[in-house]
Amino acid sequence: MARPPPLQPLLPPLHEQRWQLPAPLGPLADPGQLAALSPQQLPPLPSPLLAALARRGYGSREAVAALLQPPEAPEASLHFAALPLAVTRLERACRQGEAVAICGDYDADGMTSTALLLGVLERLGARPVAAIPSRMEEGYGLNAAMVERLEHQGVKLLVTVDNGIAATDALLRAEALAVEVIVTDHHSIPAQLPPLLALLHPQRTPEDSPFRGLAGVGLAYVLAAALCQAMGRPDALQMARDLFCIGTIADMAPLSGVNRRWLIDGLPRLGQSGLAGLQALQQVAGVEDRPLDAQAVGFQIAPRINAVGRLGDPALVVELLTTADPERALELAGQCEALNRQRRELCEAIEAEALALLEADGPQRPRFLLLAQGHWHHGVIGIVAARLVERLGLPAALLAGEGGGLMRASVRAPRGFAVDEALHHCADLLERHGGHPAAGGFTVRAEHVARLHERLDALAGDWLDRHGGGHPVEPEALLRLEQIDRDFLHHLQRLEPFGIGHPQPVFWSAGCRVKQQKLLRGGHLQLELSQGERSVRAMGWRWQGGADLPLWVDVAYRVKLDRWQGRERLQLELVGLRGSESPDGEREVRLQRRSRTYWCRRQGEGLVVRNAAGEELHSSSAPEHPYLRALLQDAATALGLSA
Repeated sequence: MARPPPLQPLLPPLHEQRWQLPAPLGPLADPGQLAALSPQQLPPLPSPLLAALARRGYGSREAVAALLQPPEAPEASLHFAALPLAVTRLERACRQGEAVAICGDYDADGMTSTALLLGVLERLGARPVAAIPSRMEEGYGLNAAMVERLEHQGVKLLVTVDNGIAATDALLRAEALAVEVIVTDHHSIPAQLPPLLALLHPQRTPEDSPFRGLAGVGLAYVLAAALCQAMGRPDALQMARDLFCIGTIADMAPLSGVNRRWLIDGLPRLGQSGLAGLQALQQVAGVEDRPLDAQAVGFQIAPRINAVGRLGDPALVVELLTTADPERALELAGQCEALNRQRRELCEAIEAEALALLEADGPQRPRFLLLAQGHWHHGVIGIVAARLVERLGLPAALLAGEGGGLMRASVRAPRGFAVDEALHHCADLLERHGGHPAAGGFTVRAEHVARLHERLDALAGDWLDRHGGGHPVEPEALLRLEQIDRDFLHHLQRLEPFGIGHPQPVFWSAGCRVKQQKLLRGGHLQLELSQGERSVRAMGWRWQGGADLPLWVDVAYRVKLDRWQGRERLQLELVGLRGSESPDGEREVRLQRRSRTYWCRRQGEGLVVRNAAGEELHSSSAPEHPYLRALLQDAATALGLSA
């Protein structure tokens, strides 16, 4: 059988799936722009891929070409006003052999950022030291005690990576001790900037800057590259690109701008990296014999790094990613592997306990899932909260005890429910809170938990009333099974890397015959589907149903290359299933346009769009109104009739 991915996407029950056309990731392309091009003018991609890209705003040959081959990064100093000042100070530190503290964070972004600058500064002559706070004992980011400890050790220059912008107390203490601080961070800038020598932050670049999407490791790379250039030492930047690739993917930074350009350049060489630590991680993860693409980094390498930050000492990863000793690297990678196994076991145990608590509450499930147990581990409750969101389609907060009558929480939510806004609405009940729309955290007194849950539940109820429940299934283009071959996979791979802002396309096929279905150990569903003369295997990971599907189904999926026991074959990774009304699969697709909902279906060689009042628009009517023409074009794209 195929090996399931490490973090298996959950395939929800049929009755909980809500099929609809996805919201555009960017401005929709002009509906007629690609359609008006001749075959010679079209980008050299299959029409289903062009249909998916058109929904993402890539409506011209030039736009698609820029996606496939992004332009080179511009001169960074033209985008970061403080970069020359930061480089000048670090160059002096390198030439004089000064001690420089690299103050990082305990996630993969922060640890790779720390390792990147540590290696570069050491090669350039400075005496860098890593300083990452303990998740359990010190919490996130630079703090005043760290500043005092480092100053006592003779450090007069700090560089923060992936943190620091909100560390007002620490920066005030640094100013009082005459310690200079260069802050590189990508988190929200406070209204009043704390004292610092120089700030590198994506929000300080121009609105259209390709540097806008950089994570912490991207900023560290910009700083290191500019420093190496100023000192005439390009050799010192060796292997920094490898760390950039790992940290950027692990932090789920948007894959656009310079992120995309540098990943396209760096990923093909990542598997042959000169970093002994990365080679060792590939070995313990079992991926040393295959290319390291974005998926392998995100699902195999990054979890083993993040497990250390969640459960262990981040210094382990920093040493792993800077050592030149292969034997020591393998020893450290083994420790990462052990912590990752412990992380998995903790997550499974907490998830089982959380589901049991929900079941004990009875069938009337709250709209906002809030579960608290004093013994749960702070380092993994965010992972379990995300799993509950995936399983149940509801916002979730898991709370663990912090001592002194306090509970610390991690929050995750489905797309569309703004976690940061919800926490802001409850700020009067919280000791601390922070986050962004998809995730956040807070600390609350135990006596306020019940009132907090009531308020969050009301907010989630309002959101569900507006947006509906269930699991959205959002295919981007129609595909027939006979179109899925190695040539199609080759064209699909040209769109890589996939990630935030540029996910792997989801396709759908209508009227597929279920030739074989069986449940596998671990709760996975394996199907053999056929359409016309073509048969293909499909996998539904963590399937929430039985092996009792109807004979004819519509399927939504991602196209994957499965590697198992030395064999490779094309496989569908299912994200949605539904019964099909006929072998021709003439089903309706839900289409959301602005605040209105429509349903579209094929009819002969054309299509029909129906609104909530039951009124129908036929493509044969050739409407002149721009809105109706665009509506028909959206429907045609959704049904795969055009690109």
